[in-house]
This record gives sequence, structure tokens and C-alpha cells, in this order.
Amino acid sequence: MQNIKLTIDKAFGFVSKESVTGYKSTASAANKALHEGTGKGNDFLGWLNLPTSIDEAHLADVENTAKILRENCEVVVVIGIGGSYLGAKAVIDALSNSFDWLQSDRKAPVIVYAGQNIGEDYLYELQELLKNKKFGIISISKSGTTTEPALAFRLLKTQLEQQQGKEAAKQLIVAVTDKARGALRTLAVQEGYKTYVIEDNIGGRYSVLSPVGLLPIAVAGFDIRQLVQGAVSMEKLCGTDTPFEDNPAAQYAAVRNELYKSGKKIEILVNYHPKLHFVSEWWKQLYGESEGKDNLGIFPAAVDFTTDLHSMGQWIQEGERTIFETVISVQESNHKVLVPSDTANLDGLNFLAGKRVDEVNKMAELGTLLAHIDGGVPNLKIELPKLNEFYLGQLLYFFEKACGISGYILGVNPFDQPGVEAYKKNMFALLEKPGFEEATKAIKARL
Repeated sequence: MQNIKLTIDKAFGFVSKESVTGYKSTASAANKALHEGTGKGNDFLGWLNLPTSIDEAHLADVENTAKILRENCEVVVVIGIGGSYLGAKAVIDALSNSFDWLQSDRKAPVIVYAGQNIGEDYLYELQELLKNKKFGIISISKSGTTTEPALAFRLLKTQLEQQQGKEAAKQLIVAVTDKARGALRTLAVQEGYKTYVIEDNIGGRYSVLSPVGLLPIAVAGFDIRQLVQGAVSMEKLCGTDTPFEDNPAAQYAAVRNELYKSGKKIEILVNYHPKLHFVSEWWKQLYGESEGKDNLGIFPAAVDFTTDLHSMGQWIQEGERTIFETVISVQESNHKVLVPSDTANLDGLNFLAGKRVDEVNKMAELGTLLAHIDGGVPNLKIELPKLNEFYLGQLLYFFEKACGISGYILGVNPFDQPGVEAYKKNMFALLEKPGFEEATKAIKARL
């Protein structure tokens, strides 16, 4: 198998090669600090060697649980927010048929998501969908008390028990949670749910290669062994014994920090494959939550090309020059579609007759890259040989490792998220949650 490939030379017209190479010792020290546990947030490094620590027994157990849900459910609801669902959805969407939900000969349950919002209409429509359906639940939460997933779980657990009976419902609920404490762990023990552990030292946005991601991905029918193997290969490639010149995670961390220092404050993750949309959403959380603190950090944005060339393309081409792009490119598509010839040629596309649609897409990609560089936008490129489990495993671990290194270069703790609590305190005060009486008075006075 090949490896995914990082190309950074199209940034060198904006920052010098020497300045990026100058990060060699800093990036290597950051990588070493991760592995030695001497940096900030060192109590959340369980993801670092996670791929190589996954054993056969664990994979077999996850696959067996997935098999039970697959055989007994038409729909499986994955309940979680942030990293508790984004990684799984990123992989599932990337590997699924784009119109899978319309297929009548499905071999796996439809995977839907809840607990990622507080939309009343969304939850009502989901409950309506699940009426008279055989459905199961994968509830993912360390604490079991995070508002969005806890609310969704309460609603759907009640519905499942009403439709299936309480005893039958117990066999169709899986809890992925803390190993010893929290509301979801307590309930799982009381009810006898099948459980998986989110280790204390693995944060949500770094958890896709734990049962948080592996179980939903397996239920959807994809090869979690290949996903893990891809991550294993990237874990080894990005280790401390790999020189900076050969370490893609260290190089990516270095070049984006140098671009940031030069005034490029926004990184736009670009894809030319519509199935990669939620890979971008996962990446946005990973980098935004890891680096956006202490009034520092690159703002992570994302676009789907060529679609967004007809909306955001103008701004990217000629707007404020505070951006750079990282392009995810898939070298080989999984299917072949040729452009037909047309006698009338009213659309003027006969010059494309006989060409593959992917060739048209690749030329759009190359043309856009050249135009954006000419327009003052540095471009980095990550190439995947194909869109499959192995290369997605490589990509996910590459981004995780680079994020840890990049955060240390920036000087922040890439493994905490203190700012996330601000809105929760206000929301609880406004809802008059017990224990928030003084905060309720204070916030009502402000209003």
C-alpha cells in the first residue's frame, strides 16, 4: 500500500523554504514532548499510540456488537455531539454510496444521528421516522449529562422501550462512556446495556479510532481493521524516529505555523470529492477546539469544490489576503463515467466527449490551484491514492498527530477546551437549573 502524500512547495512563494525548514528542531521537540508526555495536556495523550494498541480481541468484540445491531435494526441512531459523532460520520459518509438511503437492497442499517443539536423539529421528525421501525441506539457520552445528547437519549430510549418493550430495548442499546462514573455508566450498569469505554486520557475530538468511531463505522458495514491498519502505518511514519524531512505531520505543523506567523490567519480545507464534506467538519473541530485559545490560533474553514467555487470562489480569489488552502485530493475515483458525444452539441461540451468525469474534475482542481496561487493564496496538498478505509485511517491519524505538534509549536494546550463551558453556564442559568440560582439572578439582571 502507498501512503497519503503531503506537498507544501506551493507555499514557498509566500514563505521561504528555509523558514519552514527552520522549524525542524521545534517540531521535533514538540513531537518528542508528545511521546514523552512532558507537554501541556499530557493527561490526554491516549490517542497517540491508540492504533498500535488495538488488539484482535477488541476488534472482534466491536465487530460482534455491530453484527447484532446490523441483524436486528433497520435504523441505528448514533447519539453524540462534537467528537462523539463527527469522526464516525466523516468516515461513514466518505465510504457510503451517495444515495444509500434510497437503496432498497441495503445490507446495513441506515445510520442517523441525534444529540448533535437541540432542534425540536429535527427530533420530532426523527421520532416520526422511527415509528414502526426496528431501531437501535449507540449513545456516546463520557458523562451522560451533556445537554444535547442526554436530551436525545432520554427521548429515544423512551420511544424504543415503548415500541419494543423494555427488555427487548436493552439488547438494542449500546453505551460508549466512562469506565467507572457518570450518568450513562450508572444507567448502563442498572439496565445491563452492552458498553464500551472512552478512556479518561482520550478527548472527544481525538476519539475516532476508539469505540466512539469504530462501532458506528462497523455497524455501517465498513472494514474497521483496514481503517486501523491505515492509522497504524501513519502512527509509525510520524514517530519521533522519522526525520523532519520525511515526517508529514511535522512538516504540515511547521508550514501552517509559518504561514500563520506571516499573516495567514485562516486555513481553508478544500476537497473536490463531495463525500469528504464531513471529513472537513471533523477537521474543523479538531483544529478549532485544539488551537483556538489564549487569543491565538488559525481559524479553520472548509469548502466543497467545485460547488463552492460558484459561491465562495470570488472571495477566495480576490478577498482579503489572510488565507491559505489545504487541498485534499483523491487520485483515483472508485467508478468510471465517460462524457458522451451529442450531435447537436448545444451545450458546447463535445470537446469533452470520451473523457472521464474525473479528468474534468482534476483539471478544475489544477486550474483552481494555479488561479488561487496567482491570486495570493498559498496552497498545501494532501493526496489520497483512493478513498477507502486504509487511506482514511492514515488521513485521520495524520491530522491528529499534526494537530498535537502544531498546538505545541503555537504554545497552547491542544487537548483542553475551557472556552466551551461559557455558553453552557449561561444556558443553564437561563433555564434555571438547580444550583445556578445566583447565576440566574445575575443573567436576568443583564437582560
